Amino acid sequence: MSEERLGFWARLAMFFWLPWKILFNGVAALRVRQALQAPAEEAPAALPAPAPKPPERPAGAEALQLLSILQRDGRLVDFLLEDISGATDAQVGAAARIVHEGCRKALAQYVTLRPLRQESEGDPIVVPEGFDPAEIRLAGNPVGKPPYRGRLVHPGWKAVEVRLPEVVGGTDPTVVAPAEVEV
Repeated sequence: MSEERLGFWARLAMFFWLPWKILFNGVAALRVRQALQAPAEEAPAALPAPAPKPPERPAGAEALQLLSILQRDGRLVDFLLEDISGATDAQVGAAARIVHEGCRKALAQYVTLRPLRQESEGDPIVVPEGFDPAEIRLAGNPVGKPPYRGRLVHPGWKAVEVRLPEVVGGTDPTVVAPAEVEV
């Protein structure tokens, strides 16, 4: 029987992804242990080939594309959908560091952001009359008409450039991450 090998990039992705999957998913950990203990001659059950269907471009396809990039480069969706209630703060922190690094790099590659306000958090600011409510959200209990005086809680962010890669025809934008099958 000829043995096929997994490519470098697939192995690299598994290197970062598999330990967290094993740590936070008991079923996955059991399957990995069984796979490591199984004789090499056993062949896995064949999966049925999916029926091809023409993908539609849904509303929010660009948002799904960015989510897919954040999943691919930082495993964001896996991290957010994982039940971490039983994990220690150290385990969550270690996982968050890996997710943060990958997502930060991906975001920097595809989106240029700038702060809406140049002041530092906690600095006093004046919100003038005619301010844009899409750029400034008032917290607390504003009374009367502007100008309002307050302290900056968060400077906000504005996307000044988005450079998402061209979508390859025939791909389904609702597939945020394909299923990974080791053969």
